Amino acid sequence: MTNLLRRYPPGTRVRVTQQTPRMRGVWTNTVEGTVLRAGQAKTGSWFAHARDDRLWLDRLELRLDDGEEVVVNLDQYSRIETIGEPASAPPAA
Repeated sequence: MTNLLRRYPPGTRVRVTQQTPRMRGVWTNTVEGTVLRAGQAKTGSWFAHARDDRLWLDRLELRLDDGEEVVVNLDQYSRIETIGEPASAPPAA
């Protein structure tokens, strides 16, 4: 089990903010939804000395409020905020 999955189990509501550096300033994008899956997935890119000789990226699969499912590739510019506990977790006492 990856650390990402332990931190963001399915059912957790999160807000992911990503920044893309540009020549002048940054472009910021925010998406909010419920975690469906969290973990690493390999890409089609070749990367020497990595597992299966592929580049692996941290990914969150989210279901947005309108039902759309999105895959968010995480990098050093990604910030994840937990805004709700998993639905299966008992309420805090």
